[in-house]
Amino acid sequence: MPLIHLVRHGRAAAGWETDPDPGLDALGSQQADALVNHFQPLGPLPVMVSPMRRTRETAMPLLMHWRQKPIVEVRVSEIPSPTTDLRARGEWLRSVAKQEYAVLDSELQAWRQGVLDALLAIEQDTVVVTHFIAINAAAGAASGDDRVVHFRPNHTSVTVLRHDGDGRLQLVSLGAEAETKVL
Repeated sequence: MPLIHLVRHGRAAAGWETDPDPGLDALGSQQADALVNHFQPLGPLPVMVSPMRRTRETAMPLLMHWRQKPIVEVRVSEIPSPTTDLRARGEWLRSVAKQEYAVLDSELQAWRQGVLDALLAIEQDTVVVTHFIAINAAAGAASGDDRVVHFRPNHTSVTVLRHDGDGRLQLVSLGAEAETKVL
């Protein structure tokens, strides 16, 4: 039963409403560097990332330390927005964040299932650098909570899940929470 270490990316240089794919700011880079110390006793482990720049930059120090290449997995990327208009995208996300998956459209339910399928396909202990809503989707499914947002993982916090052997995820521990300006 592999452990899945879900890491929220480091602090981004821009927000959801101002840049569709920002990299990390200076603090985010420091947070990414600190992951090496956190994971040192566990590794080397495979490192999966979403295709988004901030997840790839967050994983880079760990990948360099372990001399590995990332596993890029689109299914652990950001929740898909129905618009490219950045202001409207922010308003949409704030609205969706207050809901439960059961009332959302089939595209968002399929996105959540994609996150879960990607994690359930992992066959060994793995670090997955991903996003706020994706971590909530996985942790919520593992704990039976259907809300889109039920906790607020801090940047580079680590939420740990485990396969139960029957195609389900179990929550081992939630990552550190903090005030966030995401929503």
